[in-house]
Amino acid sequence: MRILITGASGLLGLNLALETTRRHTVFGTSNAHALRTDAFTVIPTDLLAPGAVESLLERTHPDWVIHCAALANLEACEADPLLAQQLNTDLPRTLANTVARSGARLVHVSTDAVFDGMRGDYTEEDPPTPACVYSRTKLGGELAVAEADPTAIIARVVFFGWSLNGKRSLAEFFFNNLSQGKQVMGFTDVFFCPLLANDLAELFVRMLEKKLSGLYHVVSPESLSKYEFGMRLARHFNLNGSLIIPTSVTRSGLKATRSPNLTLRSDKLARALGGVIPSVSTGLDKLYTLYQQGYPQQLQHMGIH
Repeated sequence: MRILITGASGLLGLNLALETTRRHTVFGTSNAHALRTDAFTVIPTDLLAPGAVESLLERTHPDWVIHCAALANLEACEADPLLAQQLNTDLPRTLANTVARSGARLVHVSTDAVFDGMRGDYTEEDPPTPACVYSRTKLGGELAVAEADPTAIIARVVFFGWSLNGKRSLAEFFFNNLSQGKQVMGFTDVFFCPLLANDLAELFVRMLEKKLSGLYHVVSPESLSKYEFGMRLARHFNLNGSLIIPTSVTRSGLKATRSPNLTLRSDKLARALGGVIPSVSTGLDKLYTLYQQGYPQQLQHMGIH
């Protein structure tokens, strides 16, 4: 298959590209963060430029498109709501329309943050309750894609892993600080169901192979607090977990609203794929194995500084 991945320099996009290129022909777009790799074809693209999406599909002729590009920084979205709207809502609409006309299949990557986290244990049938600019514009993207391309997969995700600059994921935040003997906050009242980005790649491919469509929660069946996640990572990497200070998110000083309980149910996906979704522990095991293999350094060498 020919796979086009947008946002291939991001945490999810880069790991997706590297995982899928073993069995498929992969094209990946990059914009703000340039990439240097022979593993897949990198196409520098400003996806917001007029005609950029159409010319990209004409150039790559993909069978599958996985749309990872987004403005995902919550504070950046609050500071520039118009850019958040363009990247998180308008771009997915344009892409879905173009992909639908081409006959390719689309996976649109959304977020667990479309919920306000007041309740938790959300299913795909629960009405979204976005609480900030990021989540409102990402929900807008979901609705735009569903309308433009009913065959598309809309995947709500939350993930961790190794990234291009080594500073993109919660796992890297804990690893970097604990490795340097620095104290960090760990939120005891923010819950989530993260998957390793590399595991997400495998799940997306299986979903496309099975020709699924519609909305799915592509998250771990296991939920835990950000504090517990940090403690587990510390144990996996034999780091000092006592450096993680249990803290309430209300004392963090963060501007954008954080949703406290983003536990999502992944039963629908497990039934559709006929198997178990990887757990957080499985992901942390693999994260450590990748570390031992020098994978973080390999990714960082792909960055052009």
